[in-house]
Amino acid sequence: MLGSALRRTLTRAGYAVDWFQRGDDGLTAAETETYDTVILDLGLPVLNGIWVLKSMRARRDMTPVIVLTARDAPAQKVEGLDAGADDYMVKPFDLEELLARVRAQVRRRDGRASHVLAVDGVTLDLSAKTVSKDGAAVGVTAKEFKVLAELMRRTGHFVSKTDLETALYDGDAGVESNTVEVAIYALRRKLGAELILTVRGLGYIIGRAA
Repeated sequence: MLGSALRRTLTRAGYAVDWFQRGDDGLTAAETETYDTVILDLGLPVLNGIWVLKSMRARRDMTPVIVLTARDAPAQKVEGLDAGADDYMVKPFDLEELLARVRAQVRRRDGRASHVLAVDGVTLDLSAKTVSKDGAAVGVTAKEFKVLAELMRRTGHFVSKTDLETALYDGDAGVESNTVEVAIYALRRKLGAELILTVRGLGYIIGRAA
């Protein structure tokens, strides 16, 4: 129930979310994919959260990790922080506070001091939910904003259609087959045809490929 609620909350906030319910599956994903932040429950089956965290840090994976646990004893917090956690939350917790902590970790990772993303004259404010082009406000729909935010968060990296669909819908909603294409078309029309590049087999990208 908590995992489902977290996924819905994060998705509605504009994040693409991968949810793994076993420690070994989560560790495999961390080894093969790039994430902005990991929310890690310590009470995972197969491999517990501490083992997953230590394994990530042992291979020099410095992705920000927010640890979740039902144990609030100081020794447990120290163990998590010593293993390499960047933040620590004890259940039960407020979802809005968790979102604020996720934003803080993403800003810290990206070296940003604000919620503003900018590339090629386009500016997107994650807090105000606004978009501008060369200083002039541009009206976008909620779906267009989510697609643009996901692409700008990963500037210089290809983003698959599947990842963009995940950013648009939570697990309980049906995905329309052409929703991403429609949003991309609208964004190109409003912000410039050259802003978003499509490469068959790789996905969509904003900015020069890393």
